[in-house]
Amino acid sequence: MAETAESKKEEADYKRLHSFPLIRHTDMPEEMKLETMELCVTACEKFAANNESAARMIKESMDKKFGSSWHVVIGEGFGFEITHEVKNLLYMFFGGSLAVCVWKCS
Repeated sequence: MAETAESKKEEADYKRLHSFPLIRHTDMPEEMKLETMELCVTACEKFAANNESAARMIKESMDKKFGSSWHVVIGEGFGFEITHEVKNLLYMFFGGSLAVCVWKCS
């Protein structure tokens, strides 16, 4: 029982230390990148227990702000190979091991 409580505390401390967004790859213009990062962080914090709702929020906001055909994947263990429009990709980590990939394709 003590190990479980201690491991949960360590995990919470790790997430607290890594609560800033870490960009892994992007080719977005600076202004779009900053807006997308803020949106991703807001969605992941608002829907911390539901990645599907966070992805839906990000996609709908990106569709309204930057035109349609945006796609979003959020999770802790996935690989991907995508085709995207140039200057419309953001791949970042948030909260330690939560990855967010946002891209546009027509």
